[in-house]
Amino acid sequence: MSISTANKDIRTHGYVIRRTNYGEADRILNIITPSGKMTVMARGVRKEKSKLAGSVELFSLTDFVIHFGKGDMGVLTGARMLNYYGNILKSFDRMELAGQILKKISIAADSSDNSDYYSIVDQSLRALNDGMRINIIEGWFWLNLMKAMGEEANLYRDSNGEKLLEQSRYNYDVAEGCFAMNPNGLYGADEIKFLRLLSSADLSVITRVKNVDKVLDNAMGLVRILAKK
Repeated sequence: MSISTANKDIRTHGYVIRRTNYGEADRILNIITPSGKMTVMARGVRKEKSKLAGSVELFSLTDFVIHFGKGDMGVLTGARMLNYYGNILKSFDRMELAGQILKKISIAADSSDNSDYYSIVDQSLRALNDGMRINIIEGWFWLNLMKAMGEEANLYRDSNGEKLLEQSRYNYDVAEGCFAMNPNGLYGADEIKFLRLLSSADLSVITRVKNVDKVLDNAMGLVRILAKK
C-alpha cells in the first residue's frame, strides 16, 4: 500500500505476514490489512522489555497504529493483539499450511493491491485455528488466491466454450486451462459443484456442507494441479 501524505497516523487491523530482523533490535514487518499490504518498521521490538513484541506475532489479528513520514515505510507506534490463533501451533500440518498461506499472500500482494488478500488470510487462519478440515481450507485458499490474482479457474465452460453439462464427465486439460469432455473423466457434476462452492463461498458457509467425502479427493487433486500452473 502506498501512502502519499507525509506525517500521517493510521490505525488499522491486520495480520503480520512477514518479519525481517533489522539492525540489533528492530524488525521490518509486512502486514496485510483491509486496505492492502503495508510495510512498517517496528523499532526495538526484539528487545526483551519491548511493549510491542507480544502484539506482532504471526497468526494473530492485531490493531496497529502506524506513523507514515515522507517514505512508503511506516513506523509502528502502537499495537494491540485482538485475537491469537494459537491452536494452529498445535499441529505441524496446520502450522505448515498457515505459513505457506502467509508467504503466498505476501508475494501476491507485492504485485497487486487487492483487498481480498486480507479476507483470504483472515478466513484461512480462523478456520485453521477452529479445526476445520485442512484439505478444504487448502482448496479454498488456492482457488480464492487465484481469483484475487486475476487467474480464476474456469469452472463453467469446456474446451469448446460450451457450458459444462451436469450429466457429463470431464478431465482437466492443463494446456487449455479448462475441462474437456471424456466419458471416463475424473470429474463429474458433484466435483465441479464443490469446486465452484470453494471458489465463491466464505469458509463459514462451506463448514455447513455435508457429504463432501465422495468428491473431496478428486476435487483437491485438481486444485493442486491448478496451484502448480
